[in-house]
Parts: sequence; C-alpha cells; structure tokens
Amino acid sequence: MKTNTINLNQTITLTESQQKALQEACDFIAPTWPLDQWIAVNPWWELRDKPIQEVAAQLAALAQVQALPSKSYFEPLWLSRILPSHLEKAMQESGIEVDQNTCESHLLSSDEAAHWHNISDLMDSGRDRLHRMAWRDEITHQISQFCAFYFHDSEVCSQFSNGSDGFYHSWLKATQADLGIEIIMAEDGLTELFQALPDTPEALIAEALRDLQVSDRYVGDYAHALLLDMNGWASWVAYERWQDRLNQQPNGLMMELLAIRLAWELVLWRYQKQKSRSVFGELKFLWRHQLAKLKDLKKSHAQAQQLTWIWQRASEIAYQEGLHEQLQTPPPAEQPKPLMQAAFCIDVRSEVMRRSLEAQDERIQTLGFAGFFGLPMEYQAPGSSLVRPQLPGLLKPNVRLTPILDPEQVQKQKAIFNRKARWLDWGSAAPATFSMVEASGLLYAFKLLRNTLFPEPHQHPVNDLEVGKTWALSQDNQPLSLQQLVDLAAGILKAMGLNKNLAQFVLLVGHGSQTCNNPHAAGLDCGACGGQTGELNVRVLAYLLNRLDIREGLMAQGIDIPETTEFIAALHNTTTDDIKCFDIEEVDEQLEFWLENASDFCRQERALRLGLPKLNRNELNKEIRSRAKDWSQVRPEWGLANNASFIVAPRHRTAHLNLQGRSFLHDYNADSDSQFGLLELIMTAPMVVTNWINLQYYASVCDNYKYGSGNKVLHNVVGGNIGVFEGNGGDLRIGLSMQSIHNGEDWMHEPLRLSVYIDAPQTAIEDIAARHEAVGNLIKNEWLFLFHWGKDGKISRFNGSEWLEVA
Repeated sequence: MKTNTINLNQTITLTESQQKALQEACDFIAPTWPLDQWIAVNPWWELRDKPIQEVAAQLAALAQVQALPSKSYFEPLWLSRILPSHLEKAMQESGIEVDQNTCESHLLSSDEAAHWHNISDLMDSGRDRLHRMAWRDEITHQISQFCAFYFHDSEVCSQFSNGSDGFYHSWLKATQADLGIEIIMAEDGLTELFQALPDTPEALIAEALRDLQVSDRYVGDYAHALLLDMNGWASWVAYERWQDRLNQQPNGLMMELLAIRLAWELVLWRYQKQKSRSVFGELKFLWRHQLAKLKDLKKSHAQAQQLTWIWQRASEIAYQEGLHEQLQTPPPAEQPKPLMQAAFCIDVRSEVMRRSLEAQDERIQTLGFAGFFGLPMEYQAPGSSLVRPQLPGLLKPNVRLTPILDPEQVQKQKAIFNRKARWLDWGSAAPATFSMVEASGLLYAFKLLRNTLFPEPHQHPVNDLEVGKTWALSQDNQPLSLQQLVDLAAGILKAMGLNKNLAQFVLLVGHGSQTCNNPHAAGLDCGACGGQTGELNVRVLAYLLNRLDIREGLMAQGIDIPETTEFIAALHNTTTDDIKCFDIEEVDEQLEFWLENASDFCRQERALRLGLPKLNRNELNKEIRSRAKDWSQVRPEWGLANNASFIVAPRHRTAHLNLQGRSFLHDYNADSDSQFGLLELIMTAPMVVTNWINLQYYASVCDNYKYGSGNKVLHNVVGGNIGVFEGNGGDLRIGLSMQSIHNGEDWMHEPLRLSVYIDAPQTAIEDIAARHEAVGNLIKNEWLFLFHWGKDGKISRFNGSEWLEVA
C-alpha cells in the first residue's frame, strides 16, 4: 500500500478557547501516590466543583465509568437493609415524581445507553478481532510500556530524543524507531504516518483537532475521554504535577500525555483515509454524528442514572438513620479524672481499639487526633540520602527529622539499608519478578519453603532501621531553636486538648500494618503519615514532650505538665491488634495488663469479619499473628473497609457507643475554641482526608476496572515504586484490589458517601464552608453529607445553603 507523506504549509496553533478547554480537561485527573507512600485518594477530587450526579453522568457517557454501584448491588439490600421508609425519603429528596413500583422495576431493567467512542474504538468495531489485535489494546500497551520506562528512568529514555527531556518528544522518537507496531497490527504504512507527526505536543494537538474537525465546544470532553482511556498513567502524571505544585513549580506533563494519546487518534484517522476511502467515509460520518450528539449523550446518561441515585441515597439514609438513633442516646455522666490518657489516630480501626481500651477501666480516657500528630515533617533515614514525608499528601513538609546517632551506628545502618534496598529493588521491578527467582535458583526455592513453614515478619528497608531515642529537627538546614520546639509542642497539645488535666500516663498511639508480599502495604499504614506507620511521629512527639527544657517553656504559655506525667510513644499494629511501646525501660504492669486485654477484645471482635472460626484466646491470637507473616495471605486485614462517618465531638459523647469500626473519631471541644481556628483546621484537613479515604473505597467498589487494581495475585510492580500492572501490561492500575473490598462471596465495603457530624455552632460551620471553596464544594455538590450534632442531641443537615432538621 502506498502512503503519502503529510506536509503542512503552515504551523497550526491552538486557539485561546482550545487551550482553556484542554487545560480544564487535564486538571480533571486526580493523582495516585507511589507504592512506598501509597495513600487513599478521592479519584474525583479535581471534579469537586460539580455535583456528583453530573460528574457520574459525564464519566459514564465519555468512558463507561461507573460512579454508582450496579443495580444488582441494591437487589439483596431491598427489604433487608433498605426499607420502604428509606426509599420513600430518598424519592422525596430527589424531587422526581416516582413511586416504589417504578424504583423496584428499575433494578430489574437493563441499561443499554450508548457511550462515547474514540477514533480507535470506532475502527475496532469493524476490525477482525479473531485474527488481529484490537487498536485499543495496542494503544494502551504501547503507551503504558513507554510510560513505565520513561518515569522509571527518564534520563535513559531521553536518549531517544538526542538529550531532550520532553515526555512527548521522547515518546515520538521511540515510536518512530519502533518498526514492530506495523508487524503486530499487520498494517503496512503506520511507521511513515508516525514519522510525519509534529515534534511538539502543542503542534500535534492543534493539527489533530484540525484534521478531526473537533469544534471548540467539544474539545474539553474529547480530551477528557482520551485521558480517561489512560486513567492509570494520567493519575501518575497528576501525582507528578501535585508535587510540583506543592513546590510551586510548573508541570505540563498531562498535556504531553494527552498529545501522545491524541497522536494515535490522528495516525489512525489518516491511516484509514489512505487505506480505504469508502470505509473512511463511514468513519467520518460516525465521528461527526457522535460529536453532534455529545450533549444529548450526557443527558441520556443523567436520566438513566436518576433512579439508581435514589437507591444509592436510600442506602445512605438507612445507615444514617441507624447512626442518628445511636447519637441521640444520652451519654452517661462524664468520667472521673483519668489515670491514663491515650491519643489515637482517627483511623476507623482505632475506634475498635479505643472502645476495647476504655472498657478496661473507667479511668482510661482516649482521644482522636490526626495521625501525623501535628508534626509537619519529612524523615531522613540514617545512613542514607532517602527523605520521605511523614504527613498527609495534601501538605508540604517544612521540618526535617533526623535521628541522632554516633558515627559507628550511622555506618552500620547505612550498610543494612543498602543491602536491603538492593534486594527489594531487584525483586520488585516488573521484569525482574520471575527472573529473580530463576537467578536465585534453589536458594530462592529454599527461601519460599522456609517462609511457608517458618514464617518471619516482613522486613522494611527503612522502618526496621534502629533510630535511637533522640532526634534532630531542622528547617531550611538550620536546627529548630528551643522556642520553635516549644511553640510546636504547645500548638499540638492545644489541638489535642491535652493542655490541661493530664494523667499519669499519656500514650501517643500511631498505627501501622504488618503484611508480607504486598506491594500496596503502605495503603494499610497511616495515610496521615504519608503512607508510613505513625511510629516516628509519636516517638518524636513523646521525646519533645518529655524534655524538661521544653516543659519549662510550655509553662510560660500556660501549659503545666505535672512532673508525674509521662508521655509514652506506642504503635497499634492493625493486623494483629498488638500495641507496642517505645523508648521506655519497662512498661508499667497495670498499663501492660490493660493493653493486652484491649488487644484480645479487638481480635475477638475482628475474628468474624476475617472469617476465622470460633477459637479460644490463645488459638485466635496465634492465628491472627500467623496471617501477618504469611506471604500467601491476600487478606491479612480489612484496612479501612466499611468506613462511613466522621464524627467531630468530645469523646464522652460517643464513648458509650459501638460504632463498629466504621467511624473516624476526632476529638473537638467548641467551648475551648473561641475563634474556631481548630475547627477550621479539622474541616480543611482531616475532613478532606477522610473524604479521600471514603471515596477511594467507594470508587474501588463501583468500578474496580477503572479505579481499582483488580486481582492482587496478578500484580507486578512497575518501576520499583510507581504502581502495579495487573499481569504484565495494560494501563497502570490504581486504587484498591478486589481482595481489599470483597471476601470472595460478599462486598466487605458498603459504598456510601461520608457522613460528617460536627458538634460546633452552625454559624461557625457555615462560615468555614463559605471561606474555603473546596470544603463548600464537597458539601453543596454532595460529595459528602455534613450534619450539625447539637448538645441537645438534635441533628440537622447543611446542604450548602440552609440547615434541614433531620427527623
């Protein structure tokens, strides 16, 4: 087949309208974090300024993305968890004239709504799929493999472009040199068409939009559809952009990724035009017809989803009504002066442990606080140049933490770190997964056998390094002064409500998980600590608060810490429910008894969800600890599955309630927050983080193909820590694996939007929502539900403009 080289008489440029639409589409993609810092993310975070129903319809129309549970999900819930009264309230709230029979019939009907097709999809519809590879599959594979190579080692990749660092330019040169595409696709002439593509992403996009005749009003939707086609890698690019924005650096990678995906569209368009005029004429007709109907397409999906949204809202009302009944149960009288206080991360797994610990003695008081304990720090591992954040991904660290070790200890730790890191890096690279086993031969087989018969805890190259008991904190390469340390400690104590009436023992309890052979292990650790355990944060805070010079400085700020008060750093292992204390010579006998009993209570409560048979105490403890060391265990714990609510109130208002490990509990006393500055911090940080966690689990259930990572048994790590492939290719997988949300028979996470309850004046809540656009958008666009929980027990919902009393 003859091909004609395409020459442009003049350079095509993007119009201002096109640039704006393209940039908006690029900004729609939310980030995904690398595996060693993996945290939960709301995949629709960048769309929060639109109503969730509108976003769901747009995603379904453009890319068949499901932002709602399937109809089949609701069928078994009807008349079990969802009652007629719940459905009735949801119908009234929707404003749609519909009855129960129509809603029931909707669950049994089939959805055959049309959706958007990219050029590659239209060409696949007439392709011989039995004997030839689909264009969509080849495009995904080709771009994905290049992205894995580029982001793992962009310096090597830039050799394709003679030293140019451009993402698009590197892809273009690599693709132009790849003669295998023609062979794989069995289509002559493709290489020449790639040779004719422009050298810059801007010129490519402009040329493609011209040739495809995409008018300005359709540019944004088309660009969004193309990015959703490569959503995994687009999410990684969004992470790179997120980090650059934290550092106030420009980043145009998303536009370059869009150019790469659009380049394939342009090549296929031109290829079909040259190959067959008649088939191209049909393609052109379908393409133009689809563009003209795009608005109607989104509207049809919105209409098709209306009744499903009623069912979704009914399931949320069912949960909320049960919780409201609990919250309106009057609490008992306030507890006596505490003998022990324990501040926990607000992670839902802590709710079970807190209940179990409080059950040991009425003099035990627990508190909930953001897991990084207010320390905005990054950690430099001893003996290495590795620096990692220990705070939420929303924030930028401004304090550097370094353990104080003698030179001999530093050299020892450096050798250990390098040895562990080399082994883990070799074994985690996607191409090395099987080659490592082959190269190790019988040695690796022996290791597998040993780990099966005599399992040992997983070793982490950084977390398992010895760090000593003293720490150096610096900012801009200068050590923090004593006054800065005092101010930092004072702010944290006030925020936790621990600035007065301190007990003899004050535990600072972070949390972390224990798993083996799990690329997403960081996702089970503390998201508030940047996907790490909370060990470093609590050890550093305890170190600061036990220092006599800092305590003296705190007295000047009105915070008097009794000499008898001891701050103890501890870590809650959420897989085994053990609590380990750090940096003390000997744990008090009474304290140790309480912690061990609380751990037993937790394990007994979790045993049912873990599918463990009825075992006695010793058998259960052994079984759960064995799971944590089992390299073949795909469900060592359920993480934050089934999270559903965030409660901001004094602990005594919920201490008598069993919230079933579904609630994030943040202590807050409005009477001690005269200017509501602390409430503002809670609503703009922890509330946003809990929204991210909640909607990641929600999205992973609704559409595990697009927003989850599939079967974790098939995972192969990409680029050391970038992410995973399911198998040896395809798009980068993001979100939770099926094993994290499903037990093989039933869903272990109920996909509900987060319900937030705040014990604070309504006017203060309204003011904060009005001043912070992101918070206001989450509320008014129903990405979460916000309730006022009055001291009289009354509950009312804020919809972004008014308060609606809940019956």
